[in-house]
Amino acid sequence: MATISAIEILAARRRIARDVRRTPLVRSDWLSEAAGVAVYLKLECLQVTGAFKVRGAFNAARALAERSGGAKPTLVTASAGNHGRALALAARALGLPLVVFAPRTAPRAKLDPIESHGADLRLEADYDEAERQAKALAARGDATFVSPYSDADVIAGAGTVAVEIFEDQPDVGTIVVPLGGGGLLSGTAIASRAISPDAAVIGVEVEASHPFHDSLKAGRLVEVQIGPTLADGLAGNADPDTITFDYIQRLVSGLVMVGESELRSAMRGLAGREHLIAEAAGAVGVAAVASGQVAPAGRSIAVIVSGGNIDLDKLQAVLTDR
Repeated sequence: MATISAIEILAARRRIARDVRRTPLVRSDWLSEAAGVAVYLKLECLQVTGAFKVRGAFNAARALAERSGGAKPTLVTASAGNHGRALALAARALGLPLVVFAPRTAPRAKLDPIESHGADLRLEADYDEAERQAKALAARGDATFVSPYSDADVIAGAGTVAVEIFEDQPDVGTIVVPLGGGGLLSGTAIASRAISPDAAVIGVEVEASHPFHDSLKAGRLVEVQIGPTLADGLAGNADPDTITFDYIQRLVSGLVMVGESELRSAMRGLAGREHLIAEAAGAVGVAAVASGQVAPAGRSIAVIVSGGNIDLDKLQAVLTDR
């Protein structure tokens, strides 16, 4: 396995500079009071396409285009929504054909833009099946598979989030990161260890889907039973061959889990206190800090609010506590 370094992350930053938004890092007074230290929110919910995934998607697509020598390779991916939307935007910008396999339960707020960007959207029963179908298509030689998390270029693109955090707030002592497939967490940990080696990096899973929590305990990747969760973007087992597990084992300080009630409370807190809309997957870090699961180390905390793509009816139900 090739080792991803801070050099690749800095190269990704240059490669995607024209495509992504440098999102703000803002202090949250209510979370700072709850944690007892300054807490800052990295607002990837304000990113192009509404989620951090655009960083890795554009880096992967542009890197593939550079390596193809002018050819137009067909891309294929599996996505719970945000990665597919981001890769569809990148593919359209570069003139690359794209097939996206996604669970049919994914929010229309994520699925509709995939089609509007011109990708071939194919719906499956759940995320795990979507990933199997995408990899099968690539294995037949019909397309190049771009994993939403187990891809060096995707991880390097995601790591640019952490670079911006430390540029804006060099004294950050802890970064709290949503954890699904582990691409964002891996990229954040790689960048953090290079820039501020003593900073803690904490991953947050949901109780309904926590494959990395169980895998770290087992010392190897294990499959878990996935339950229903509002955080659809984090639900699903990791690819058995994922490269993210090694980075999480070596570089991440710890993992915590949050429940559905904590997620809803965090989303309401962001809306009411910060006037921010976050999908549940994007709010897990806030839920972990607000519920006291992240122990402050005497220095400030940065929480990545990773996405804001949520259907309006689901958002209304959360905000009205239905």
